[in-house]
Amino acid sequence: MFVITSLAVGAPGTRRVSGGETFEVSSSLRKARMQLPVWFEIGSMAVLLAILIADLLIVVKRPHIPSNRESSLWVAFYVALALVFAGLMWWFAGAESAGQFVAGWLTEYSLSIDNLFVFVLIMSQFSVPRRYQQKVLMVGIIIALVLRGIFILLGAAIIENFLPIFYLFGAFLIWTAWKQAFPGGDHDDDVKQENFVVRVLRRTIDISEDYDGAKVRTVVRGKRMFTPMIIVFAAIGVTDLLFALDSIPAIFGITQDPFIVFTANIFALMGLRQLYFLLGGLLDRLRYLHYGIAFILAFIGVKLIFHAMHENEVPFINGGQHIEWVPDISTWTSLGVIVASMAVATIASLVASARERTAEPAARAVPTPQDSPAHTPVEAAEAAAREQGTPPTVTPPSDEAQS
Repeated sequence: MFVITSLAVGAPGTRRVSGGETFEVSSSLRKARMQLPVWFEIGSMAVLLAILIADLLIVVKRPHIPSNRESSLWVAFYVALALVFAGLMWWFAGAESAGQFVAGWLTEYSLSIDNLFVFVLIMSQFSVPRRYQQKVLMVGIIIALVLRGIFILLGAAIIENFLPIFYLFGAFLIWTAWKQAFPGGDHDDDVKQENFVVRVLRRTIDISEDYDGAKVRTVVRGKRMFTPMIIVFAAIGVTDLLFALDSIPAIFGITQDPFIVFTANIFALMGLRQLYFLLGGLLDRLRYLHYGIAFILAFIGVKLIFHAMHENEVPFINGGQHIEWVPDISTWTSLGVIVASMAVATIASLVASARERTAEPAARAVPTPQDSPAHTPVEAAEAAAREQGTPPTVTPPSDEAQS
Protein backbone atom coordinates (compact mmCIF):
# COMPACT_ATOMS: atom_id res chain seq x y z
CA MET A 1 0.00 0.00 0.00
CA PHE A 2 1.39 3.39 -0.89
CA VAL A 3 0.33 7.03 -0.75
CA ILE A 4 1.21 9.81 -3.18
CA THR A 5 1.41 13.11 -1.40
CA SER A 6 1.79 15.24 -4.54
CA LEU A 7 -0.73 16.17 -7.18
CA ALA A 8 1.53 14.98 -10.00
CA VAL A 9 3.48 11.76 -10.00
CA GLY A 10 7.17 12.50 -10.00
CA ALA A 11 6.75 16.10 -8.84
CA PRO A 12 9.37 17.61 -6.57
CA GLY A 13 9.09 16.41 -3.00
CA THR A 14 7.08 13.29 -3.87
CA ARG A 15 7.37 10.68 -1.16
CA ARG A 16 5.84 7.26 -0.92
CA VAL A 17 5.08 5.16 2.14
CA SER A 18 5.45 1.41 1.79
CA GLY A 19 5.79 -1.23 4.46
CA GLY A 20 6.05 1.42 7.17
CA GLU A 21 9.07 3.03 5.51
CA THR A 22 9.17 6.44 3.88
CA PHE A 23 11.56 7.03 1.01
CA GLU A 24 12.19 9.46 -1.81
CA VAL A 25 11.21 8.63 -5.37
CA SER A 26 14.22 8.54 -7.70
CA SER A 27 13.74 8.26 -11.45
CA SER A 28 14.15 10.27 -14.66
CA LEU A 29 10.36 10.52 -14.76
CA ARG A 30 10.35 12.48 -11.50
CA LYS A 31 13.30 14.83 -12.11
CA ALA A 32 12.79 18.13 -10.38
CA ARG A 33 11.29 20.83 -12.54
CA MET A 34 9.94 24.28 -12.01
CA GLN A 35 6.20 24.49 -11.58
CA LEU A 36 4.40 26.10 -14.52
CA PRO A 37 2.41 29.21 -13.62
CA VAL A 38 -1.33 28.56 -13.48
CA TRP A 39 -1.97 31.51 -15.80
CA PHE A 40 0.34 29.93 -18.39
CA GLU A 41 -1.50 26.62 -18.33
CA ILE A 42 -4.94 28.24 -18.51
CA GLY A 43 -3.83 30.73 -21.18
CA SER A 44 -2.24 27.99 -23.28
CA MET A 45 -5.38 25.88 -23.23
CA ALA A 46 -7.53 28.90 -24.13
CA VAL A 47 -5.32 29.84 -27.09
CA LEU A 48 -5.17 26.26 -28.40
CA LEU A 49 -8.93 25.90 -28.07
CA ALA A 50 -9.44 29.17 -29.99
CA ILE A 51 -7.16 27.94 -32.80
CA LEU A 52 -9.05 24.65 -33.05
CA ILE A 53 -12.40 26.46 -33.19
CA ALA A 54 -11.10 28.80 -35.90
CA ASP A 55 -9.83 25.82 -37.88
CA LEU A 56 -13.22 24.13 -37.57
CA LEU A 57 -15.05 27.26 -38.73
CA ILE A 58 -12.85 27.43 -41.83
CA VAL A 59 -13.82 23.87 -42.71
CA VAL A 60 -17.54 24.50 -42.11
CA LYS A 61 -17.73 27.85 -43.91
CA ARG A 62 -15.45 27.05 -46.84
CA PRO A 63 -15.20 23.33 -47.62
CA HIS A 64 -12.59 22.86 -50.33
CA ILE A 65 -9.58 20.83 -51.38
CA PRO A 66 -6.54 22.71 -50.02
CA SER A 67 -3.65 23.23 -52.37
CA ASN A 68 -0.17 21.94 -51.57
CA ARG A 69 0.93 25.49 -50.82
CA GLU A 70 -1.95 26.09 -48.41
CA SER A 71 -1.41 22.74 -46.69
CA SER A 72 2.35 23.36 -46.43
CA LEU A 73 1.84 26.76 -44.83
CA TRP A 74 -0.62 25.41 -42.27
CA VAL A 75 1.60 22.44 -41.36
CA ALA A 76 4.62 24.74 -41.03
CA PHE A 77 2.55 27.10 -38.85
CA TYR A 78 1.51 24.33 -36.45
CA VAL A 79 5.03 22.88 -36.26
CA ALA A 80 6.45 26.34 -35.55
CA LEU A 81 3.75 26.89 -32.93
CA ALA A 82 4.75 23.66 -31.19
CA LEU A 83 8.41 24.68 -31.16
CA VAL A 84 7.52 28.13 -29.77
CA PHE A 85 5.48 26.42 -27.07
CA ALA A 86 8.47 24.19 -26.27
CA GLY A 87 10.60 27.33 -25.93
CA LEU A 88 8.07 28.83 -23.51
CA MET A 89 8.09 25.57 -21.54
CA TRP A 90 11.88 25.82 -21.33
CA TRP A 91 11.62 29.43 -20.13
CA PHE A 92 8.96 28.84 -17.48
CA ALA A 93 9.64 25.25 -16.37
CA GLY A 94 13.16 24.33 -17.41
CA ALA A 95 14.87 22.09 -19.96
CA GLU A 96 13.49 18.82 -18.56
CA SER A 97 9.85 19.81 -19.08
CA ALA A 98 10.60 21.22 -22.53
CA GLY A 99 12.37 18.00 -23.48
CA GLN A 100 9.46 15.91 -22.24
CA PHE A 101 7.05 18.00 -24.30
CA VAL A 102 9.10 17.71 -27.50
CA ALA A 103 9.62 13.95 -27.05
CA GLY A 104 5.92 13.46 -26.31
CA TRP A 105 4.86 15.66 -29.22
CA LEU A 106 7.09 13.81 -31.70
CA THR A 107 5.86 10.44 -30.44
CA GLU A 108 2.22 11.46 -30.78
CA TYR A 109 2.92 13.11 -34.14
CA SER A 110 4.43 9.92 -35.54
CA LEU A 111 1.45 7.92 -34.29
CA SER A 112 -0.90 10.52 -35.80
CA ILE A 113 0.77 10.09 -39.19
CA ASP A 114 0.09 6.38 -38.81
CA ASN A 115 -3.57 7.36 -38.28
CA LEU A 116 -3.56 8.94 -41.73
CA PHE A 117 -2.98 5.57 -43.40
CA VAL A 118 -6.20 4.28 -41.84
CA PHE A 119 -8.07 7.51 -42.62
CA VAL A 120 -7.10 7.15 -46.30
CA LEU A 121 -8.50 3.62 -46.36
CA ILE A 122 -11.74 4.72 -44.66
CA MET A 123 -12.22 7.61 -47.10
CA SER A 124 -11.64 5.24 -50.01
CA GLN A 125 -13.85 2.49 -48.62
CA PHE A 126 -16.85 4.81 -48.19
CA SER A 127 -16.09 6.91 -51.31
CA VAL A 128 -16.12 10.21 -49.42
CA PRO A 129 -16.08 13.14 -51.90
CA ARG A 130 -12.63 14.71 -51.68
CA ARG A 131 -14.13 18.16 -51.19
CA TYR A 132 -15.76 17.09 -47.92
CA GLN A 133 -12.89 15.00 -46.55
CA GLN A 134 -11.70 18.04 -44.59
CA LYS A 135 -14.87 17.99 -42.48
CA VAL A 136 -14.50 14.27 -41.82
CA LEU A 137 -10.90 14.79 -40.71
CA MET A 138 -11.83 17.72 -38.47
CA VAL A 139 -14.58 15.71 -36.78
CA GLY A 140 -12.11 12.86 -36.36
CA ILE A 141 -9.61 15.19 -34.71
CA ILE A 142 -12.25 16.52 -32.29
CA ILE A 143 -13.32 12.99 -31.38
CA ALA A 144 -9.66 12.05 -30.85
CA LEU A 145 -9.10 15.03 -28.54
CA VAL A 146 -12.14 14.17 -26.42
CA LEU A 147 -11.20 10.49 -26.15
CA ARG A 148 -7.57 11.22 -25.38
CA GLY A 149 -8.56 13.81 -22.78
CA ILE A 150 -10.66 11.18 -21.01
CA PHE A 151 -7.89 8.60 -21.22
CA ILE A 152 -5.30 11.10 -19.94
CA LEU A 153 -7.39 11.85 -16.86
CA LEU A 154 -7.97 8.16 -16.21
CA GLY A 155 -4.32 7.32 -16.80
CA ALA A 156 -3.08 10.06 -14.48
CA ALA A 157 -5.47 8.91 -11.74
CA ILE A 158 -4.42 5.28 -12.10
CA ILE A 159 -0.71 6.11 -12.11
CA GLU A 160 -1.07 8.31 -9.04
CA ASN A 161 -2.65 5.47 -7.07
CA PHE A 162 -1.22 2.33 -8.69
CA LEU A 163 2.35 2.70 -9.93
CA PRO A 164 2.69 -0.99 -10.98
CA ILE A 165 0.39 -0.13 -13.90
CA PHE A 166 3.65 0.70 -15.71
CA TYR A 167 4.33 -3.03 -15.99
CA LEU A 168 1.04 -3.45 -17.86
CA PHE A 169 1.57 -0.32 -19.97
CA GLY A 170 5.05 -1.50 -20.95
CA ALA A 171 3.93 -5.01 -21.86
CA PHE A 172 1.00 -3.63 -23.86
CA LEU A 173 3.27 -1.29 -25.86
CA ILE A 174 5.74 -4.09 -26.64
CA TRP A 175 2.87 -6.28 -27.86
CA THR A 176 1.51 -3.36 -29.93
CA ALA A 177 4.98 -2.79 -31.41
CA TRP A 178 5.15 -6.43 -32.49
CA LYS A 179 1.72 -6.20 -34.12
CA GLN A 180 2.77 -2.95 -35.82
CA ALA A 181 5.94 -4.45 -37.27
CA PHE A 182 4.47 -7.87 -38.12
CA PRO A 183 0.73 -7.46 -38.74
CA GLY A 184 0.43 -11.04 -39.98
CA GLY A 185 -1.96 -10.43 -42.86
CA ASP A 186 -3.36 -7.79 -45.16
CA HIS A 187 -3.75 -4.72 -42.96
CA ASP A 188 -5.84 -3.00 -45.63
CA ASP A 189 -8.37 -5.84 -45.60
CA ASP A 190 -8.58 -5.69 -41.80
CA VAL A 191 -9.38 -1.98 -41.93
CA LYS A 192 -11.96 -2.44 -44.67
CA GLN A 193 -13.90 -4.95 -42.55
CA GLU A 194 -16.68 -2.92 -41.02
CA ASN A 195 -16.41 -2.66 -37.26
CA PHE A 196 -19.20 -3.52 -34.83
CA VAL A 197 -20.42 0.07 -34.45
CA VAL A 198 -20.80 0.53 -38.22
CA ARG A 199 -22.67 -2.76 -38.56
CA VAL A 200 -25.05 -1.75 -35.75
CA LEU A 201 -25.71 1.61 -37.43
CA ARG A 202 -26.52 -0.07 -40.73
CA ARG A 203 -29.06 -2.34 -39.01
CA THR A 204 -30.72 0.21 -36.74
CA ILE A 205 -31.06 3.45 -38.74
CA ASP A 206 -32.12 4.42 -42.25
CA ILE A 207 -29.15 5.46 -44.36
CA SER A 208 -29.42 6.95 -47.84
CA GLU A 209 -27.49 5.58 -50.78
CA ASP A 210 -25.79 8.86 -51.70
CA TYR A 211 -24.06 11.73 -49.91
CA ASP A 212 -25.80 15.09 -49.63
CA GLY A 213 -22.78 17.35 -49.48
CA ALA A 214 -21.26 17.18 -46.00
CA LYS A 215 -24.67 16.76 -44.33
CA VAL A 216 -25.32 13.99 -41.83
CA ARG A 217 -29.13 14.13 -42.38
CA THR A 218 -31.04 14.43 -45.65
CA VAL A 219 -34.52 13.92 -47.11
CA VAL A 220 -35.15 11.15 -49.65
CA ARG A 221 -38.64 11.02 -51.22
CA GLY A 222 -40.10 12.92 -48.28
CA LYS A 223 -38.44 10.71 -45.64
CA ARG A 224 -35.66 11.98 -43.36
CA MET A 225 -32.64 9.72 -43.38
CA PHE A 226 -29.01 9.72 -42.37
CA THR A 227 -26.40 10.02 -45.09
CA PRO A 228 -23.38 7.67 -45.37
CA MET A 229 -21.44 10.44 -43.60
CA ILE A 230 -22.74 9.12 -40.25
CA ILE A 231 -21.05 5.78 -40.97
CA VAL A 232 -17.81 7.52 -41.88
CA PHE A 233 -17.88 9.49 -38.62
CA ALA A 234 -18.51 6.26 -36.68
CA ALA A 235 -15.62 4.48 -38.42
CA ILE A 236 -13.29 7.42 -37.76
CA GLY A 237 -14.40 7.55 -34.10
CA VAL A 238 -13.70 3.86 -33.51
CA THR A 239 -10.32 4.26 -35.20
CA ASP A 240 -9.52 7.21 -32.92
CA LEU A 241 -10.44 5.11 -29.89
CA LEU A 242 -8.12 2.28 -30.92
CA PHE A 243 -5.22 4.65 -31.61
CA ALA A 244 -5.78 6.41 -28.28
CA LEU A 245 -5.28 3.07 -26.52
CA ASP A 246 -1.77 2.98 -28.02
CA SER A 247 -0.79 6.62 -27.81
CA ILE A 248 -1.69 7.43 -24.20
CA PRO A 249 0.43 4.66 -22.58
CA ALA A 250 3.24 5.64 -24.96
CA ILE A 251 3.38 9.29 -23.89
CA PHE A 252 3.01 8.38 -20.21
CA GLY A 253 6.27 6.54 -20.70
CA ILE A 254 7.88 9.91 -21.46
CA THR A 255 6.14 12.20 -18.98
CA GLN A 256 3.46 11.87 -16.32
CA ASP A 257 2.55 15.54 -16.20
CA PRO A 258 -1.10 15.68 -17.41
CA PHE A 259 -0.63 19.19 -18.83
CA ILE A 260 2.35 18.14 -20.94
CA VAL A 261 0.60 14.96 -22.02
CA PHE A 262 -2.53 16.79 -23.16
CA THR A 263 -0.76 19.69 -24.91
CA ALA A 264 1.55 17.26 -26.73
CA ASN A 265 -1.54 15.44 -27.99
CA ILE A 266 -3.21 18.69 -29.08
CA PHE A 267 -0.16 19.83 -31.04
CA ALA A 268 0.20 16.38 -32.62
CA LEU A 269 -3.38 16.49 -33.87
CA MET A 270 -3.31 20.15 -34.97
CA GLY A 271 -2.39 20.35 -38.63
CA LEU A 272 -3.19 16.67 -39.17
CA ARG A 273 -6.01 17.65 -41.54
CA GLN A 274 -3.64 19.69 -43.73
CA LEU A 275 -0.95 17.01 -43.49
CA TYR A 276 -3.44 14.51 -44.93
CA PHE A 277 -3.74 16.53 -48.15
CA LEU A 278 -0.07 17.53 -48.22
CA LEU A 279 1.27 13.99 -48.09
CA GLY A 280 -1.35 12.60 -50.47
CA GLY A 281 0.30 9.84 -52.48
CA LEU A 282 3.46 10.12 -50.38
CA LEU A 283 1.82 7.97 -47.71
CA ASP A 284 2.09 4.93 -49.98
CA ARG A 285 5.82 5.60 -50.35
CA LEU A 286 6.45 5.58 -46.57
CA ARG A 287 6.53 1.80 -46.56
CA TYR A 288 8.94 1.46 -43.63
CA LEU A 289 7.26 4.02 -41.38
CA HIS A 290 5.47 1.33 -39.41
CA TYR A 291 8.83 -0.21 -38.48
CA GLY A 292 9.99 3.14 -37.09
CA ILE A 293 6.79 3.51 -35.10
CA ALA A 294 7.08 -0.07 -33.86
CA PHE A 295 10.63 0.57 -32.65
CA ILE A 296 9.51 3.71 -30.80
CA LEU A 297 6.64 1.85 -29.11
CA ALA A 298 8.91 -1.03 -28.14
CA PHE A 299 11.54 1.38 -26.77
CA ILE A 300 8.97 3.24 -24.65
CA GLY A 301 7.51 -0.08 -23.51
CA VAL A 302 10.94 -1.19 -22.27
CA LYS A 303 11.45 2.22 -20.63
CA LEU A 304 8.13 1.87 -18.79
CA ILE A 305 9.06 -1.59 -17.52
CA PHE A 306 12.47 -0.31 -16.41
CA HIS A 307 10.75 2.53 -14.57
CA ALA A 308 8.36 0.09 -12.90
CA MET A 309 11.29 -2.10 -11.85
CA HIS A 310 13.23 0.91 -10.56
CA GLU A 311 10.23 1.96 -8.43
CA ASN A 312 9.07 -1.63 -7.82
CA GLU A 313 6.63 -2.27 -4.97
CA VAL A 314 5.11 -5.53 -6.23
CA PRO A 315 5.64 -8.05 -3.40
CA PHE A 316 6.55 -11.04 -5.60
CA ILE A 317 9.16 -9.07 -7.58
CA ASN A 318 12.45 -8.61 -5.74
CA GLY A 319 10.59 -8.90 -2.44
CA GLY A 320 8.75 -5.64 -3.09
CA GLN A 321 12.01 -3.67 -3.10
CA HIS A 322 13.38 -1.30 -5.73
CA ILE A 323 15.60 -2.88 -8.40
CA GLU A 324 18.43 -0.37 -8.30
CA TRP A 325 20.58 -1.85 -11.08
CA VAL A 326 17.96 -1.11 -13.74
CA PRO A 327 19.18 1.65 -16.10
CA ASP A 328 17.47 5.03 -15.89
CA ILE A 329 16.64 6.23 -19.43
CA SER A 330 16.65 10.01 -19.61
CA THR A 331 14.21 12.24 -21.48
CA TRP A 332 16.94 13.37 -23.87
CA THR A 333 17.89 9.77 -24.69
CA SER A 334 14.23 9.09 -25.44
CA LEU A 335 14.06 12.17 -27.67
CA GLY A 336 17.15 11.05 -29.60
CA VAL A 337 15.77 7.54 -30.14
CA ILE A 338 12.41 8.92 -31.36
CA VAL A 339 14.00 11.35 -33.83
CA ALA A 340 16.50 8.76 -35.10
CA SER A 341 13.83 6.08 -35.56
CA MET A 342 11.54 8.32 -37.60
CA ALA A 343 14.44 9.71 -39.65
CA VAL A 344 15.79 6.26 -40.52
CA ALA A 345 12.33 4.89 -41.40
CA THR A 346 11.46 7.91 -43.55
CA ILE A 347 14.80 8.05 -45.39
CA ALA A 348 14.80 4.28 -46.02
CA SER A 349 11.23 4.49 -47.38
CA LEU A 350 12.03 7.36 -49.75
CA VAL A 351 15.26 5.70 -50.98
CA ALA A 352 13.43 2.42 -51.68
CA SER A 353 10.65 4.28 -53.48
CA ALA A 354 13.14 6.25 -55.58
CA ARG A 355 14.92 3.03 -56.60
CA GLU A 356 11.62 1.48 -57.68
CA ARG A 357 10.70 4.52 -59.78
CA THR A 358 14.16 4.39 -61.41
CA ALA A 359 13.83 0.68 -62.15
CA GLU A 360 10.36 0.93 -63.74
CA PRO A 361 11.43 2.80 -66.93
CA ALA A 362 14.35 0.40 -67.37
CA ALA A 363 12.00 -2.57 -67.09
CA ARG A 364 9.64 -1.06 -69.65
CA ALA A 365 12.57 -0.45 -72.01
CA VAL A 366 13.47 -4.16 -72.21
CA PRO A 367 11.94 -5.46 -75.47
CA THR A 368 9.65 -8.48 -75.30
CA PRO A 369 8.95 -10.92 -78.13
CA GLN A 370 5.66 -9.13 -78.72
CA ASP A 371 7.51 -5.82 -79.01
CA SER A 372 10.13 -7.15 -81.49
CA PRO A 373 9.70 -5.85 -85.03
CA ALA A 374 8.21 -8.25 -87.56
CA HIS A 375 10.62 -9.17 -90.32
CA THR A 376 8.29 -11.14 -92.64
CA PRO A 377 4.63 -10.82 -93.69
CA VAL A 378 3.80 -13.94 -91.67
CA GLU A 379 5.37 -12.54 -88.50
CA ALA A 380 3.61 -9.22 -89.05
CA ALA A 381 0.27 -10.99 -89.45
CA GLU A 382 0.80 -13.04 -86.33
CA ALA A 383 1.72 -9.94 -84.33
CA ALA A 384 -1.40 -8.12 -85.55
CA ALA A 385 -3.52 -11.16 -84.75
CA ARG A 386 -2.19 -11.28 -81.21
CA GLU A 387 -3.04 -7.60 -80.71
CA GLN A 388 -6.55 -7.88 -82.18
CA GLY A 389 -7.36 -11.36 -80.88
CA THR A 390 -8.13 -12.67 -84.41
CA PRO A 391 -6.58 -15.40 -86.56
CA PRO A 392 -3.80 -14.32 -88.93
CA THR A 393 -4.86 -13.47 -92.50
CA VAL A 394 -1.49 -14.31 -94.02
CA THR A 395 -0.48 -17.94 -94.15
CA PRO A 396 3.06 -19.16 -94.57
CA PRO A 397 3.97 -20.34 -98.09
CA SER A 398 3.92 -24.10 -98.55
CA ASP A 399 6.99 -26.13 -99.32
CA GLU A 400 5.66 -26.85 -102.81
CA ALA A 401 5.23 -23.18 -103.57
CA GLN A 402 8.77 -22.52 -102.36
CA SER A 403 10.10 -25.23 -104.63
